[in-house]
Amino acid sequence: MRKGTALVVGATGITGGNLASYLTASGWSVYGLSRRPSEQAGVIPVAADLLDREATAEALAGLPITHVFYCTWVRRENENANVEANGAMMHNLLDALQGASLAHVSLVTGTKQYLGAFENYGSGKTETPFRESAPRVPGDNFYYTLEDIMFATAERDGFSWNVHRPHTVIGYARGNAMNMGVTLAVYASICKATGKPFTFPGSQVQWNALTDLTDSLVLARQMEWAATTPGAHNEAFNTVNGDVFRWRRLWHEIGEFFELEVADCPETPQPLETQMTDIAPTWAEIAKQNELVEADVTQLASWWHTDADLGRELECVNDVTKSRDFGFDHFRETRAAFFDLFARLRAERIIP
Repeated sequence: MRKGTALVVGATGITGGNLASYLTASGWSVYGLSRRPSEQAGVIPVAADLLDREATAEALAGLPITHVFYCTWVRRENENANVEANGAMMHNLLDALQGASLAHVSLVTGTKQYLGAFENYGSGKTETPFRESAPRVPGDNFYYTLEDIMFATAERDGFSWNVHRPHTVIGYARGNAMNMGVTLAVYASICKATGKPFTFPGSQVQWNALTDLTDSLVLARQMEWAATTPGAHNEAFNTVNGDVFRWRRLWHEIGEFFELEVADCPETPQPLETQMTDIAPTWAEIAKQNELVEADVTQLASWWHTDADLGRELECVNDVTKSRDFGFDHFRETRAAFFDLFARLRAERIIP
């Protein structure tokens, strides 16, 4: 018996791709929307650019969608432009589905809910651990725009909703702009091939402070749970693995996994985006020597996004008490999530 008909928006990303696979295995009919759909078992591809209002309406016309899982975004040169572009995408999608059988919309945002936009990062005075009840940080933030559009459309069209706020999603995905797990695996592989020490690129604060992360399967499980549990509807939930760690320990454990010399954390950040400026030929040679499936490092690593996470000058810990109180208690050890990902990347010849 089918649970519903899902439209996963951003089905080629780290969040959407893993969610689409999970929902398919869990008994859903799944449509996967992206600009350039890829082959995915059991997922019906839908090609559309959400910035194109007419093309979006045409692509979605007549589809029997009951649940939308919104897992995408587009990056622009500043937050004002992010607000405009991402807001247009959400408007175009929900307007295209007006009059359909839509019952529920799930929106994935993240910890910038509490930290502020990239250009104003850490401007908020939100205390840790972050709680869903915290007030919005002043200033532009496209997360708030997406929420407000969803709230208004839910009132207009009568569907329920959830907001999910993960903290740095890790999981299997290629060519994704927000993928710390693969980025660190590529960086470690480069260090091993070149004999460089495995050096933490971020701040002393992140090196020493407690923090948390989100495994993509934990997020997928929470999204399905919230969407199908009436008592959890119309709520926002933080989404993290349930454990906390310090990078100064986990970095050494990752180094041990790759059999690397781990350097002391530098006094000042050493951004990967700067370190890896000319690394493309090196990776191409590593890929050739090891018969890897991807020789273009830009299709694997997201230096800028990993730098943003590891370079913060403030503590980031999320409270999941609300999620537990509402009945979601799935847990994932972060160290195991990394190691399982690294093992899969090796098995599929993404890294040596």
